[in-house]
Amino acid sequence: MSVALAEARDAATRSEVPIGAVLVKDGTIVAQAGNRTRELNDPTAHAEILVIREACHILSDERLTGCDLYVTLEPCTMCAAAISFARIRRLYYGAQDIKGGGVENGARFFAQPTCHHAPEVYSGFQEQEVEVMLKEFFRTKRL
Repeated sequence: MSVALAEARDAATRSEVPIGAVLVKDGTIVAQAGNRTRELNDPTAHAEILVIREACHILSDERLTGCDLYVTLEPCTMCAAAISFARIRRLYYGAQDIKGGGVENGARFFAQPTCHHAPEVYSGFQEQEVEVMLKEFFRTKRL
């Protein structure tokens, strides 16, 4: 999670919403990224999507079976769907996203009957640090 937090901090320095993600297979980092939606002018360039794309490329496989994803914030519904389609084994995330989350909040994608694969989900990792980072980021944007 510390690498995901570093990616989130880097995203903030680029004026991106500070969210970071890391994909791990067999204890080795395969891909890591922070949000790049503004930089790439791409609303799908969330940290989770970027690491899934990179990992699929590196591993030459559309399925990331046996991989674990670490994300600083609860994934949105779009990212939850990508996690499901990629067949990621476990999802670990920091803070819940009451407004935009799609795992434990909002659509609760993995609980839907149309969801083909649901990873094991673990939350609350470095939650306070993530919440402080996000609140500070948005506080500075409102000044």
